[in-house]
Order: sequence, then C-alpha cells, then structure tokens
Amino acid sequence: MSDKPPRFLSVKQVADELAVTPAQVYTLLKSGEMPAIQVGPKRVWRIERVKLEEYIEQQYAATRAAVAAGDVADEEGED
Repeated sequence: MSDKPPRFLSVKQVADELAVTPAQVYTLLKSGEMPAIQVGPKRVWRIERVKLEEYIEQQYAATRAAVAAGDVADEEGED
C-alpha cells in the first residue's frame, strides 16, 4: 500500500480542504473557475490535487492584488 496521497479528490474532500460547503465547490466547478473532470456513467466530479493547489495559489495572488488595491470586503457569514 502506498503512502502517496490520492491524485483525485471528491467534491466533499475539496470542500473540507477549503472549509466551504460542497455547494460552493459545485459553483466553482460549474463556472470553470476550478478545473475538474467528470468520470464514469454517473459523471461524478473529481478534482486533481495539483489543480486544487494551483487554484489556491491563484486565490492567494488575487487576494494580494485586491488588498494592494484596497478592494477587500469585510467577511460575512464567518463562524
């Protein structure tokens, strides 16, 4: 058995990683903002771990740019 992390993640796993709801992940997938594939006859979504990491890095860059431009909002709905 390999200790290597899985290449692909489910929507629930990605939601857990990002601390968001699965519905929010589906929105990202359907908009194309987060790259993913659909597999099998049920066409379940799978997100490649490396694509998730790239998405996170892009969000950090976008946030840095927004902060530098003074274009950040107060967070709503945070626990």
